[in-house]
Formats: sequence, C-alpha cells, structure tokens
Amino acid sequence: MKQRNGLKIYKRLLTYVIPYWRWFAISVIGFMLYAATQPLFAAILKHIIDSLQGNTRESIHIMPLIFVGLMLVRGVGAYLGNFFIAKVSTTVVHVLRCKIFDHYTLLPTAYFDSNNSGYMMSRITHNVGEVTQAATDSVKTIIREGLTTIGLIGYLIYIDWILALAFMSVTPFITWLVIYVSKRLRALSRKIQDTVGEMTHITSELVSGHRIVRSYGGEEYEKERFKKSSQYHRRQSLKLEATSAIHGPLMQLIIGIALAGLMYMSLVMMQTATAGEFVAFLTTAFLLPRPIRQLSDANSKIQKGMVAAESLFIILDEPPESNEGPLSIEHCKGRIDFKNVSFKYEGSKTYAIKNISFTVLPGQTVALVGASGGGKSTLINLLPRFYNYKEGQILLDGIEIKQYTLENLRKHIALVTQHVTLFNDTVAKNIAYGHLEGVALEKIANAAEAAYAMNFIEKMPNGLNTEIGENGVKLSGGQKQRLALARALLKDAPVLILDEATSALDTESEHYIQAALSQVLKNRTTIVVAHRLSTIENADVIIVLANGQIVEQGGHKELLKKGGAYAKLYNMQFKDKNNDLVIASQTE
Repeated sequence: MKQRNGLKIYKRLLTYVIPYWRWFAISVIGFMLYAATQPLFAAILKHIIDSLQGNTRESIHIMPLIFVGLMLVRGVGAYLGNFFIAKVSTTVVHVLRCKIFDHYTLLPTAYFDSNNSGYMMSRITHNVGEVTQAATDSVKTIIREGLTTIGLIGYLIYIDWILALAFMSVTPFITWLVIYVSKRLRALSRKIQDTVGEMTHITSELVSGHRIVRSYGGEEYEKERFKKSSQYHRRQSLKLEATSAIHGPLMQLIIGIALAGLMYMSLVMMQTATAGEFVAFLTTAFLLPRPIRQLSDANSKIQKGMVAAESLFIILDEPPESNEGPLSIEHCKGRIDFKNVSFKYEGSKTYAIKNISFTVLPGQTVALVGASGGGKSTLINLLPRFYNYKEGQILLDGIEIKQYTLENLRKHIALVTQHVTLFNDTVAKNIAYGHLEGVALEKIANAAEAAYAMNFIEKMPNGLNTEIGENGVKLSGGQKQRLALARALLKDAPVLILDEATSALDTESEHYIQAALSQVLKNRTTIVVAHRLSTIENADVIIVLANGQIVEQGGHKELLKKGGAYAKLYNMQFKDKNNDLVIASQTE
C-alpha cells in the first residue's frame, strides 16, 4: 500500500466538511467562548487578591456574579461547540460510509476477486469508526483545548511577555516529540487495521462455512488461526498504547521543567509585580499542562483516524467498472457472436480462453460442456462484462457489447448460477429483486409457478411473504435454485444464461423444470453450462471446451456419432449412471 502524506489526507477529509461550514463555524465560536473563560478566571483571581491587598473591596461583591456569568458563558460555549461539531462529524462519517458502499457497487469483479471480504467489510465498519474518533472527539479537543492554550499563553504574554517567551522556549522539543510519536502511531494504526480486517475475514469464513468446519473437524484449526491473528492485533495495540502512554508523561515532564524554571524566574524577575499579578501569572501557567495533555491524547486518535481515512480514500480512488459505451436500446433480438475472443485473468500468464468463435442465433439454445477448468464459466462471465476482454469481439445483435452501457447490456441478460445468492428478505422480494422491485404479486407467482417453486412456497407460513433467512438458510439447495430461476424468468430478458442451474435439483424437480424450460427457452437465446449432459440433449448446438479452446461443436446425435470428446464425456456419465443402478439393485 502506498503511504500518503498525512497533511494531504487530512486536507481531503476536510473537503467533506466544507458543505457544513456553517455548523463548523458555530462550533468554533462556541469553543472560542469556552476557551476565553479560562484566562478570565485567572484575571478574576488577580483582581480579588489585588483588592484584598489594597483594602479596596468596593467591587468584590460583584465578583461572584461575574464568576456565575463566566460559568454560564462557558456552559453555552461548550454546548454549541460539542453539539455542532458532532453534527458535522457524524454527517461526514455518514457521507463517507455511503460513498464507500456506493463505490463497492461500481467496482469491477476483478477487484472483489483480489480483495478478501473481511478487509472490505472492516473498511466500512471499523475504519469508518476510526474516522469518527478523529472527526468527533479529536477535532473537538483540538479546537477547544487549542483555543484554550492560545488564550492562556496570550494572557501570560499580557502579564509579562519576557517570562512568557522564556516559558515557550520548550516548544521545539514538544514539536519534535509530537512529530516522532505521530509517525509511529500511524505505522502501528495501519498494522492494527490490517489485523482487524484479517480477524473479520476469518470470522466471516467460520460463519459461512461452519458446516464444513464441523464436518471435517476444523474447529481447532480455526481457533488457532483466529488466536494468532488476535494475538498479533493485541501486540500491536499494546505497542500503540505504550507509545501513547509514554508520550503524555514525557510531554508533561518537559512542561514541568519549564514550569519550575518559570517559577524561579518569576520569583527573581517579577519584583515590581503585585501579588495579584504574580498569582495570576503562575495560576495561568499551571493551567496550561491540562489542555496540552489533552491535545497530546487527541493526537493519538487523529493519527489512527488519518490511517483509517487513507484506507477509505484508497478504495474511493479505485477505478469503477469501465462503462464508456453510449448505446442504450429498449429491445434486442438476442443474436450473440463470439469472434476470436481470447482472455486471461489479471496477473495470469496463461489464457483462460483462446481464440473462441461461435454464433448463437435468436431463440437458440447453446450448451457449453467440458471438464472443469476448460473455460466455460469464464466465457459466460465475459458476456455481461463481469470481466473485460482485450482480444477479439463479442457482439449482441451485431453490435460489440462494449458499445452498450453496462446497465442496458445487463438489462437484456438474465443469469442463474450454481451458487445461488439470496437475501435476508421475503420470497417475493428475492424473486422481484433490483429493477424488478414493484412487480405485481401475480406476475411473481406466475414466475415461481413456471420454475416449479410454488409447490413449496405455498407450504410456507406466509407464502410469498415468508422471510427466508440469510442467503436462504431455511431453504434446500434445490429450492434456492428454483427461486433463482423464478427471478430470471420474471426478468424476461431475451438472453438467458444458466450456469449449472439444475445441478442441485432432485430428479423430480429437475423433470418439472426441464418441462418448464422447454416452453420458456423457445422465445429467448440461452447459453447453458452443464456437467449433467442428460439435461442438454435437446440443445441446438453443443460446444465442447478443453483448456480454453473449442474442440468440438454440433448437435447431440451428431457429436455422439463422431465418437470424439463429447462422446467420451457422455459415455463416462452413462457408465457412472449404470454403475449406480447396479449398486442400488445389489443393496435391495
């Protein structure tokens, strides 16, 4: 990760504050009122002592009223400062969090492939929280205590500027200490945020894969993996706390030495000062360590917040999916042409697919078959532009797909994958998802009926309005895939992609879905990826892929007669099926 200048990061963070400058200005005015009361308390003390020494007590009776007035001003200032800086900071954090999430929706598939989910989730939860610390408590402290420090130093200069300048001679040492500690805090904060991402990732894997963990006895492995990550996080956190903890006392020691010197010098040099001036000067000087200490503590949070903001800006600077195509059409016929298409994944030296050419006519069904790793999934991922190819052309209705806007291209394509994604919502909302939201319940029911899903939906407590849990945890694999198929059917796109869409179905469900598909597929172009060859015997064209290249294509009967790659695959599956039947008969 390229480290950026801390000042530039903070300046960029402040650009999110600019729209709310009025709130920020009110906050600063509030803190100015708060800060002004500190030296005024010392001034009241000076007046009281001088009045007592001079036996002039005429104005002393109004001092309590002035004191109460100062406390009122201090309270009003604190309220205005705290409330309006909170309005600014929470709004900025909300805007940042939404911008990150919105940007996630625009990032290319390749980004999700190369970044684990744990780190991505921790950016929008933990890291934004760190920015909150930097943008609320820390900024509040910097403004409030910074103004208080300036006010107190100003009063010292007013009483005796020579002694005040002597006291401020420790400033270079404090500056050096702050710079050194800031660099160390940023480095440690970066490591801590990385470990939070790793812990989130490990936890996410355990939650989503708990059945596999338990089935294969992986509990101890996962415990140890998390323990190591948490232990590393603990060590880095301790280093950060140790740095912060020693930073404060060191600064206090430097200021303490300066105060001791100031006390000695004031006793020697303030010969002509009144007792009130002397007490007020020392009181003001001894009030300084507290705001300086709080500024030091705020610096720790600022550094952590800057590292968090840096990680957020890195995400925001990631280029979104390329979407430069100007074309948007209402309807398409569904003709698809692959012309000499080659593609390799980012960072890979070998081609996933090489020199692929074929045509799918409107209304045709083309099946892609072959061993795992042959390039089938890569091929279908290029059509909706989840990945961008650089060699060859893919045409939809004779127009290269890069000429379409992404939204318009994907509008014409419905996708059903082997790994079904469902959301923690009702059955109806999972079928009518995204652009389909708001579709009449009758149409949703018709799509579910066509996908042979209504038979189990009707048995649910609330039918189509039943909550199905996270990723459809309450459903079987076959039921999930039927809902995904219903979603695709409801979309009614002219191009349908089925990526192992019937692999998790039982024989009975598959029979009904195949019957439904035989009707539905007549009016749309379909590309089917299938390992179960019995499901694609009626396809218009079967394309056999091996090592990213087309080795055979033709109809089912034609390819069987050839006795080539397809025939071998088919005979292997047929042999396995016969063996299963023999085993079943022997066990009866």
